[in-house]
Amino acid sequence: MPSPVRAARIVGICFILAAVASVIGLVLYDPILNGSDYLTNGAAHANQVILGALLELILVASAVGTAVFMFPYLRRYNESLALGHVCFRFMEAALITVGVVSVLSLLTLSKAYVAGGAADAASYQASGTLLKAVHDWTFLLGPNFMLGLNTMLYSYIFWRSRLVPRFIPALGLTGAALVFLAALLEMFGVIPQLSVWGGLLCLPVAANEMALAVWLIAKGFNPHALAALSARRA
Repeated sequence: MPSPVRAARIVGICFILAAVASVIGLVLYDPILNGSDYLTNGAAHANQVILGALLELILVASAVGTAVFMFPYLRRYNESLALGHVCFRFMEAALITVGVVSVLSLLTLSKAYVAGGAADAASYQASGTLLKAVHDWTFLLGPNFMLGLNTMLYSYIFWRSRLVPRFIPALGLTGAALVFLAALLEMFGVIPQLSVWGGLLCLPVAANEMALAVWLIAKGFNPHALAALSARRA
C-alpha cells in the first residue's frame, strides 16, 4: 500500500484526470449524439468518436482509482461507509462503461447506415434513437445519481474525520445534494440534460472535486487526523 502522501497525490491526480477526460470526451461525442443527421456525421467523424470513448474509459479508470486509493483512509473512520463509497463509485463506473458501449454501438450502426446508402432509414433511426436513449440514461444515473451518492459519503467522512479542511467536504456535501437534485429534475423532465440549469447545479460538486484534488496533491491528508483515527482503531 502506498504511503498516505503518495496515495493522496494519486487520488488528486485521478480526480483531475476524470474531470478533464469527461469534459473532452463529451465534446468529442457531439457529431454522433447531437443533430438530426447523426447517423451520417457519426461515420464521418469515427476517429473523433473513438477518441471520445477512450477518454471516457480513462474517466472510468480514474473514478475507480479515487475509490481504491481513498478506501484505506476512509475506512479508518467507518468501514461500512467507506465500502459504500467504493460500491457506489464502481456502480458509477459501470454505468459510464455501458454508456461508452452504447456510443460505440451507435458508431457501428452509423457506418452500416452510410455503407448501405441510407437504405431502410426508418429502421436505422429507430435503432439509433434506442442507443442514444441508453447513453442518456446511463449519463443521468452514473455521473449524476451515483456521483451524488459517493460524493455524499466521502464528504461526510472527511467532514467528521478532518482528514482535509472542512470547507472542502462542506462544498462536497452541498454539491452532492445539488447534483442529485439536478438528476431528479432531468429524470422528470423539468430541465433537459446538459442544460444551463443542470450545469449550474453541478458546479459545486465540480468545484469540490478540484479543490480536493489540489489540496491532496499539495498537502495530502491531515497527519494529525490520520494519527487520531489510527489510535481510535488500535
